[in-house]
Amino acid sequence: MSVGSPIERIWPAPVTGALTDPQLTALYGRADHPRLRVNFVASADGAVTLEGYSAGLSGEPDKRVFGLLRMLCDGLLVAAGTLRHEGYRAVRLSAERRAWRRERGLAEFPTLVVVSGSLDLDPAQACFADAPVRPLVLTRSGAEAPAGLTEVADLLRYGDERVDLAAGLAELRRRGLGQVLCEGGPHLFGALTAADLVDELCLTVAPLLAGAGPGRITAGDGSVPRHLPLRHVLAAGDGTLMLRYARDPGDPPPAGAAPAA
Repeated sequence: MSVGSPIERIWPAPVTGALTDPQLTALYGRADHPRLRVNFVASADGAVTLEGYSAGLSGEPDKRVFGLLRMLCDGLLVAAGTLRHEGYRAVRLSAERRAWRRERGLAEFPTLVVVSGSLDLDPAQACFADAPVRPLVLTRSGAEAPAGLTEVADLLRYGDERVDLAAGLAELRRRGLGQVLCEGGPHLFGALTAADLVDELCLTVAPLLAGAGPGRITAGDGSVPRHLPLRHVLAAGDGTLMLRYARDPGDPPPAGAAPAA
C-alpha cells in the first residue's frame, strides 16, 4: 500500500511508479548476518534538529520508512538523552506489522535498548512503564540505578569509565538481537562510528534549510573515516530524499583505526 507523498526509487535502477510498503520492505530488508543500522533525518544544510527537535524535519515519507525500519529490527538502540528529549513512548507496532513479524518467526515487538552512562532515567516514562517487551539498558559498572528502574528494565553493565559499546552489542547479539536499529542521538552515533560498529546508515534529507545553530547527526571525538558505499536513493513527491549506505560484510577496519578491544 502506498499513502501520502509517493516514494520512487531513482538510483541505482530507477523504478517508475510509487513504491508499496512491501517493495520498501524488500529494499531495506533484514540481513542474513548481524547488522547495526543507524537511521537519521537531516536538513539539506546538515541540521539534525529544527527548533530543537528532529520531528520538525520529518515529513510523511520519512515517518513511513521510519516505521518500516522499526518493523525490521530486533533491537531499537537509543541514547538516554535522546530518549528524554524526544519523549520516547513505548515501542509498539500496528497489527499488520506485528503479523508480518510473527509470520517470519520474530518477536512481536522489537526490544528497546537504552544507552546510559549515568542511568539518569525515569522508570515512569512510558517507554519503560508501558513497554510491551522488557527494555534493556546498556550502562557502565559504577552507575547507580534510580529507584524502580530495575523493576521495569534489565541492566547490562559493560565498561568502567564509559559504556563499552562493542561488548554491549556483542551481548545483544548473544541474546538474539542480531538486527539492531539505532535512532541516535548524535553522540551515540559518533561513539559507534569511532568503535567501527556502524554497518549501515539510512539518511533522510529534508528539502529545507535550517540555518546556523543546530548540530550535525554525529558528535563527539573524531575518528578515522570509514568508506560506506551508497546502496540506493529514493525520492518522495515532496522533495525528500532517502539515502541508504551500507558496508559489505567482512569489510576490514579503515586504515589507521585502533584495533577492536
